[in-house]
Amino acid sequence: MSIRWKIAQAAEIRWWQGYLAKKQPTDYLNWKRNYWSNFLQDLQTDFPLHLNGPILDAGAGPAGIFCLLQEEKAITAVDPLFNQYAAKLPHFQTNDYPNTEFINQALEEFVRPEQFSSIFCLNAINHVQNWERCLQNLIDSLAPGGQLILSTDVHRHPWLYPIFKALPGDILHPQQHQLQHYLQALQAFSPSRLEHKRLKREAIFDYVVFFFQKED
Repeated sequence: MSIRWKIAQAAEIRWWQGYLAKKQPTDYLNWKRNYWSNFLQDLQTDFPLHLNGPILDAGAGPAGIFCLLQEEKAITAVDPLFNQYAAKLPHFQTNDYPNTEFINQALEEFVRPEQFSSIFCLNAINHVQNWERCLQNLIDSLAPGGQLILSTDVHRHPWLYPIFKALPGDILHPQQHQLQHYLQALQAFSPSRLEHKRLKREAIFDYVVFFFQKED
């Protein structure tokens, strides 16, 4: 376990505590469900999402897409900080989500071969310790023909990328990569379909979503 990842995980829980400190749980969760609903509507204009089978929310955080989807479907959610979220954040109470199976585990350690028809890994892959291993586990956990929807920040500027990669310029995100790195890594799994869409542009990063469909 790298020191940088340990620091990032400790910073992550402190960030959530600070971010949620003045937000009422009910108001925040209502806002978050609306956010995820709009997110899905946006994706469905470009990608043929199928949300009928078993669904995984990977690296879900305390208010991942499970909080919307579990209203109608059985969801599995995995995150290495679930126990800390439950202990330290009133906004995250597992009893509020009876249709969600919560697993307190790192993505590097979680794999359920060919179980899920849809996997969401949203704003999480740049938080992990070993992103290539996590991608392998996610793809292995997809059923044939299954879909991976992965979103993350990607570096816009080639000259800034090596600086952020070498130094902790972004303490919460130990993984620092460019768009082509994600495309190359995903293409190596021989998808039947691989597309991406930029959702937001900022000074240093683009926020991008990738749509990966596994071969049947």
